Parts: sequence; structure tokens; C-alpha cells
Amino acid sequence: MVLFAKGFIMGASDVVPGVSGGTMALILGIYEKLILSIKMFDSRLLRLVLRGRFKQAASTIPFGFLLPLGFGILTAIFTMARGLGWLLENYPSAIWSFFFGLVLASAMVVARRIDKWDWKTAASFLMATAGAYVLVGMVPLNTPQTIPYIFMCGAIAICAMILPGISGSFILVLLGKYKYILDAVATFDLSVLFVFTIGTISGIMIFVRLLSWLLRHYYRITMAALTGLMIGSLRKIWPWKSIAAPNTDGSVGDVVFVNILPQEVDGHLFLAIALAIIGGLMVVFLQRLAEK
Repeated sequence: MVLFAKGFIMGASDVVPGVSGGTMALILGIYEKLILSIKMFDSRLLRLVLRGRFKQAASTIPFGFLLPLGFGILTAIFTMARGLGWLLENYPSAIWSFFFGLVLASAMVVARRIDKWDWKTAASFLMATAGAYVLVGMVPLNTPQTIPYIFMCGAIAICAMILPGISGSFILVLLGKYKYILDAVATFDLSVLFVFTIGTISGIMIFVRLLSWLLRHYYRITMAALTGLMIGSLRKIWPWKSIAAPNTDGSVGDVVFVNILPQEVDGHLFLAIALAIIGGLMVVFLQRLAEK
């Protein structure tokens, strides 16, 4: 039950852009065990399965740890998806303001992990910031719903979900598929969920090894790049947007949104600012909890 509860907290974090499930795993004291458990799914395990030695293969996997944790994560995702989808549909500026505060504070938390800045880490940060800013501006509103693209979204998002500080849901926002996947979970669209799940499994099997190597050999540069990615990508989740170029007949055609400043100083603006501050304070609180 304790592992299920920890999994539920991780799953709830993964649904919200800005809070990383990896951060939650770190705070809950299971991050290293999670990474090691995932790394056990290797070529040796595959050889045992192919040879029909299922009992020996099963004995190498910590099912007592992974199963309750996994059930907790899935329970949180499926119970929260519908509510978040409704909030994004009806209160977009307020919810994106909350996410903006979460991501900005998360970027600052990740930056604090860099104990020493030199020209390499600074260059990594600046290039990642500029690259992310340009790239998120190029991602169209209506991204393809093809099998390869959904597979790729799953593979990339799961990589971010296990990184402390960066959210997999945030990556889905950047790829233009956050609301789409959220709706698929809420309506239990098996065709989309199957492709997305296969992508996540493939991505995590490859990335967890690459991540371990990068953090072991290039820790500062990797963390600086992650910080820059989050700062540059804030362009995507700015709460106030306007349609750039409607057609002469009044239709919007290929919708293109541009970031704008709030048009009115009213209760909606103060609510958005308050939610952004609350989101930031939540991340700071969680970081202090992790340090303790």
C-alpha cells in the first residue's frame, strides 16, 4: 500500500506539466531503486525469455516493487485525466498560468543542482534555451495523429518523466499532444494508448542507460541543458495568446497563436498570477522536502 501510494503521487505529478514524476520519486526515496529496476530489463533478460527460461527471467525482476508502484501511477493518470481535460477546456488561462509557475520554479530547482558554472555549462544552457525557444515556436498547433508520431511522443515523454525536474507532460505540451493524450486516457481510446505505451516502453529501455551515462560523465552540462530547455520552452505555455492571422472570411484556417500581454486588469488576471505563484511555491516546498 505504501508503494501504491508513492506510485499514485508520481502518477499525479506526471499528469501535470511542470512537476516531474522523477522529482517525486527522488523526494519519496525510491528514485535510485526505480532506475536500477528499469535497467534490469536488458539483453540478458531478453535472452532468458527467448530460451524459455521464464522462471529465471521473472526472478531477476523486482515485481514486488514495480507492480504496486505501476498500479499507483496508472490509477492516478486515469482518475485525473478527465478533470484536467475539463479544466483546460473551460479555464485555459488560469490552468496554463499554474503550469507556467510550476515550470519556471522547476527550472530554477534544476539550475541549483549545478554546483559550478564554467563556459561549457553556460554554453550548454544558452544553446538549449535558444534551441527550445525556436523549436517550440515551430511546433504547429495541429500536430499529426499518425502512429509514428504518437509512438515518438511516448518515447520522448517517458524519458522526461524519469528525469528529476523536467515533466513528461510538459514534453507532450511542446509536441502538441498533451490534450490529445489526456483525452485518450479519459475516453480509454485503446488504439492511441497502445501505440503511446509501446513508445514509452521503447523509450525508457534506451534512455535510462543514456541518462545514467550522461549524468555520470557530463553532469553539469546535462543539467544546464535541461535548465535551458525548460526556460526556452516557457514560450509554449505562456497563458495569454491571440490568433495571429484569421482569414478574410472570418475563419481561422490553420490556427497560429502568438503570445500577448493580458488585455485587461481584472479578477481573471489576478487569479492567473496567484495560481502561477502557488505553482512556483509548490515546487519550492517539494524541493525543500527533498533536501530534508
